[in-house]
Amino acid sequence: MLMSVDTDLMRVLADPLRLQIVSLLAKETLCTTHLIEETGAKQTNLSNHMRVLREAGVVETEPCGRFTYYKLRADVIANLAGQFADLAESARNAADNKRACP
Repeated sequence: MLMSVDTDLMRVLADPLRLQIVSLLAKETLCTTHLIEETGAKQTNLSNHMRVLREAGVVETEPCGRFTYYKLRADVIANLAGQFADLAESARNAADNKRACP
């Protein structure tokens, strides 16, 4: 049973703007222009966050003419959710385990 959560991925998703981007991409594939409009972020700021998400494997890109579309990798999110589910199951099973104090 898995006892920990991918902390690197958690750091990536802990940023409010990146979490907002992931939430938007969970609903539809969007280009940079759409993400700027939806988040209100500046182009350079958004590009930096998208680079972090790409490098972490959370999103993949799809060039379309002069635009770049971003798509959420559902398998990465599902894997993280599974890690949390395993952690919750472990906590349920350990509810009656109590280590004695010395």
